This record gives sequence, C-alpha cells and structure tokens, in this order.
Amino acid sequence: MKIGFKLIAEAYGPLEIVEQAVRAEEAGFDFVEVSDHFHPWVGEHEHSGFAFSMLAAIAARTSSVGLATGVTCPFIRYHPAIVAQAAATISILSGGRFTLGVGAGERLNEHVVGKGWPAVGIRHQMLREALEIIRLLWKGGYQSYEGKHLQLEDARVFDLPDRLPDIAVAAGGPEAARLAAELGDALFVTEPAPELVSAFEQAGGSGPRYAEVPLAWAPSEDAAATSAHRLFRFGLTGWKVQSELPNPVNFDAATALITPDHLREQFGCGPDVERHLAIARPFAAAGYDHLALINAGPDMSGFFDFFTKELGPALREL
Repeated sequence: MKIGFKLIAEAYGPLEIVEQAVRAEEAGFDFVEVSDHFHPWVGEHEHSGFAFSMLAAIAARTSSVGLATGVTCPFIRYHPAIVAQAAATISILSGGRFTLGVGAGERLNEHVVGKGWPAVGIRHQMLREALEIIRLLWKGGYQSYEGKHLQLEDARVFDLPDRLPDIAVAAGGPEAARLAAELGDALFVTEPAPELVSAFEQAGGSGPRYAEVPLAWAPSEDAAATSAHRLFRFGLTGWKVQSELPNPVNFDAATALITPDHLREQFGCGPDVERHLAIARPFAAAGYDHLALINAGPDMSGFFDFFTKELGPALREL
C-alpha cells in the first residue's frame, strides 16, 4: 500500500503548496498529487496556481516523494502536445518521480479558452485522442496526427526522460476504466468502486490503482467538519454537477443547502484514527493500492504530525 497526499491548489497559494509537498515528504508520504485547475471551486477558495510550475518547484525541493497531477485534462485548455512536453520535462526534473494523472475535465477550468464545453461522450472521445497523441510524441521523432477532434502537425518533444512517466487515467465508469487499461498505466478514482478495478483488470490493466480518500483532521470533530464544509463541500455535489458548472459562484449556489453534518457523514472528521480508517478501508477492500489523503482540516501542521505518529502506520496495515 502506497500512501499519498493531495495538494489542494485551490485552497492554498503556490508557495504554501510547495511547502506542503516538502512537509509531506518529511512526514513519510510516498507521493503527492496536485490538482490542475484554472479556477477554484467555491468562494472560500482564493487560489489556483499553475500545476506544472508548482511541480517543477516541488521537484527541486524534494528528493524521494513521487509527484503526480490529480488530474490534468489534456485537451481544450491544453493541447495534448503541451501536456506531453510538460510531463516529460517534470519527469526529467524530478528524476523519474512523476506520474501524469489525466481525466475528461470540468467546465470550470476548460471553458476559459472560449472553445465551448462538449457533451460527455465527445469529451471521452477527445480524451482518447489526447492520450494517443501523448503516446505518439513520447515515441520520439517528428509526429503528426489527424483525429476527429484533435490534430497534431509535424511536432516533436525533444527532451524525453529515460523512463517515460506513467499515465493514470481517471474513471467514473467502466468505459473510462477500460481506457485506463488500454492507453494508460494506472487507474485513478474518487470513490471506493470495486467494479472499476474489475473493468480495469478485465481490459488488461495491471498497474497502480489510485484513489482519493477524504478526511479532515482537527483536535475536535466539530472543528474538522466545519473546515471540511468550508473547503470541500463541492465534493458532495456529484460528478454530473462538478463537471458542468462554470464558476465558483455557481458552486456556491449548488452547495447552499449542504451543511457541516453532511461533510461529517462523508469525511473522516476529527482526531480519532479509527474514524479515518473506517473511511479508508472500503478503498483498500475494493482493490485500490495508492491512497491519496485529502486533508480538509484547518491545521495542516497538526495533520502531518498526526499522520507520522498515528495515521500513517495504521493505514499501511490495511
């Protein structure tokens, strides 16, 4: 079991994100993953640094912890050629520690370039084409590609690492899990769904299986639930909402009736190790072997101490 830490780039500034990554390595985490957003989710979020710049700084400040995007949409806001180049560069700078997490994206981040927001079926087609382009460029040499939605003209990524980054594909259903097996190296989810592991493995997937585990550490359960509500209430809206709303003000409206008690039901809240383990166990039982912890609590330093002394050893026994 590998234990990672989610860097919430919408809630903290770029310098703080880098410091959290350094602290995560010191606390014994195996990897960190940073969200790749243009906009934050809700009004209380006041940040959204550029993921690949932060990853480069983290690579320079750390020596052993794995790095990942959690996750990048490799089309619309980015062209996949740019993602292929960025991922290759981060892999070189980090000494091969980088994993490219990809997914079909959210309107929140992708609409900003004025190219519209396609229907979900089209987005999945675009994700497939984007992955094909990235793989093509990582072969080396000049490459071209003519897809239904995406094109590449006579392009080459000159700086390629000795070992190419793994690609972890985010999946909310079996079709995407099968795509993760076909064109990716790993599976990435946000729910403890065993059927996604099954679809991934039945399609030939054999690599890591990443999952984000929601928790909020604080000295009291109430303080943890209040902080989780402030920072992560958007997560309770469900993916059909999360992928479609365009701006933080829309998420503020969509989450107006969500209370701290709702977060208490979904997150491991407070100082009790057993409560956090109860949230993590279904992910481990479903077959996920790379658990990225989301700490939506108010005290990051206290959380890292809690992880080192209590939570980390207990999680590794799952």
